[in-house]
Amino acid sequence: MKNKFIKEILTLFIISIIFALLPLIIKKGYILNLIILICLYIVLSQSWNILGGFTGQISLGHSTFFGIAALVFRYLWSSGFPPYLALLASSASSLILASIIGFPSFKLRGHYFAIGTLALSMIAIITVQNLLPGVSFSPQEFLSKYSLVPIYYMALVVATISVLVVIALTHSKLGLALVCIREDEDSAEAIGINIFKYKVISMTLSTLIAGLGGALFSYYVASYYYYVPFELGWSFDPVLISFIGGAGTVVGPIIGSICFVILKELFAISLGQMNVLIFGIVFIFIVLFLPKGIIGIAKLKILKKRTSIMVKETFQ
Repeated sequence: MKNKFIKEILTLFIISIIFALLPLIIKKGYILNLIILICLYIVLSQSWNILGGFTGQISLGHSTFFGIAALVFRYLWSSGFPPYLALLASSASSLILASIIGFPSFKLRGHYFAIGTLALSMIAIITVQNLLPGVSFSPQEFLSKYSLVPIYYMALVVATISVLVVIALTHSKLGLALVCIREDEDSAEAIGINIFKYKVISMTLSTLIAGLGGALFSYYVASYYYYVPFELGWSFDPVLISFIGGAGTVVGPIIGSICFVILKELFAISLGQMNVLIFGIVFIFIVLFLPKGIIGIAKLKILKKRTSIMVKETFQ
């Protein structure tokens, strides 16, 4: 188990180093933009994956924590704070908001929890639309010498951190406790697992990473209406991405994010607004026919191959 953990960490850092060198080779802004978007969705889907994939708490309120971090980051950055310091502060703001309005929602279970968190998202976007109807702009000095490279490296750092947290979670007692809660809350409580405590820990990690994603969005997008980071898409997209790749796994949200961004680009170019309908249909088919996502297909093929080898070795 320890060797597997070390191997996964080394693989992550090798991949991160390779991507860190890409801006020295690739000068096309379109490619860098795609990678930034993939990193953004990896962060957002991994944050949901901790709460929804590992703990089984289907949250539809991630846009609230994503949005508040985007607002805090833009405010601090425009006030003269260095981007990485603003990144940490905005992530903390998501946790503070979660502690005020998110943790009490754990009194709800199952689909009631999902409905409660969705209501939270809807209240948040309506509130921001009424209180802040204007447009938020990046600092003028940044726009005057705008470059994708610093944004690219922040995206890579944040994505690496989010994947690192999930890898550590899968090899820890905490991760095991979260999976037990996902499988059967009553049984987990019966064997001595403090349900509320571990749910709070799960949401803490989830909202901190969602906050990193919101800050990255605010750093990446030069201007946007204040309500945009609170749109419900930021709550639904990570659910779709996690199920496409495979919820409750490390690699699933990464594969899902790559597929999501590439397909979204292709569909947006060829189908326009119809791409939303297409993604809705794709999600329905995945839930019905691929409940474990793309990573589930890969695992099934590996299992079949191993079974076939064992059968041949047994009867030869």
